[in-house]
Amino acid sequence: MRQVYLDYSATTPVKEEVLSAMLPYFTQKFGNPSSLYSQGLESKEALDEARRQVASLIHAEPREVFFTGCGSEADNWAVFGAANALKDRGNHIITTRIEHHAMLHACAFLEKNGYEVTYLDVQPDGRVDPEALKNAITDKTILISVMMVNNEVGSVEPIKELAAIAKEHGILFHTDAVQALANIPIDVKELGIDLMSMSAHKIYGPKGVGALYIRKGLRISNYLHGGAQEMGRRAGTENLASIVGFGKAAELAERQMEEHIRHCSELRDYLIQRITDEIPDTFVNGSIDYRHPGNANITFKYIEGESILLLLDFKGIAVSTGSACSSKSLEPSHVLTALGVPVEMIHGTVRFTVGDFTTKEDIDYVVECLKEIVEKLRALSPVNGEKGW
Repeated sequence: MRQVYLDYSATTPVKEEVLSAMLPYFTQKFGNPSSLYSQGLESKEALDEARRQVASLIHAEPREVFFTGCGSEADNWAVFGAANALKDRGNHIITTRIEHHAMLHACAFLEKNGYEVTYLDVQPDGRVDPEALKNAITDKTILISVMMVNNEVGSVEPIKELAAIAKEHGILFHTDAVQALANIPIDVKELGIDLMSMSAHKIYGPKGVGALYIRKGLRISNYLHGGAQEMGRRAGTENLASIVGFGKAAELAERQMEEHIRHCSELRDYLIQRITDEIPDTFVNGSIDYRHPGNANITFKYIEGESILLLLDFKGIAVSTGSACSSKSLEPSHVLTALGVPVEMIHGTVRFTVGDFTTKEDIDYVVECLKEIVEKLRALSPVNGEKGW
């Protein structure tokens, strides 16, 4: 059976060059980077090189990059670290209704502990209105967090403009760039951000390693305690093999970004055009003009997205009905809800995300399978398509 993977926003395969770079650090080069003898110093050099590679991808300085266990940890460190460090200045945080649950759940925890959180609505295309951010700021606001690219619908937020608003009011600005990293150009200095979360497994690196960019000179509270690793900011022996893999993936991403964006954008547009042209009653969610190069979030009216997913799986095709972190939940997507999509249509939504290994032939196979599946499911649906939901 043909196998087609169209869930690159959930995770990506580790590229061969990345795996090759990692392998020696499981066996021959296993030294602890904190050790002072030669094996440890060799590991420290590899750690420093990976930090340089990740920093180069985002145009930061190496000493501004701190490795974490994942993107979710980076989000938690940013929000808890900033909230604790600035608690004497205020207790108000601003974020959006479409953030990853790593941010939403962290904010919910803070709300239970005396902090106030404003959750900004978004426009129908999934983007934040800068005026809404301005109106939400109070004299108690200490942190603003807006994700750079949404993980479900792929909308790219106006981060530079939002960060400028934060700076104008002397407020820290954090962005979750897990979906943005290597998919759009990022220059942290040009964007004017203070904190930024990243993850390796979204850019053809290994799972279990992420990073937090912390602008030089900015002090936030530590999240993990117990050692002097990561320049005294994050305790715990570094996951060296995975960090080396992150570094190599970042190096490849920087070198191949232009081709990656072109390849994914062309296939995404081809997929969207074929589906919307050849399958009636379908529509795309999220911004068309400001969009992740590989994301096609599409609603199929009158049928369940989960049924589409399962029937596609029988044909060797992997897709998602939402973000990977919430795909087992029966609750409607909080992102699509925030965009104003009716609940019944939310349940008919599928997220397709293409990547470096996707081919035009893959897209053709998927669309032909989709046409057959959608026709079959609609024939079985109790909903009368002519009357709507």
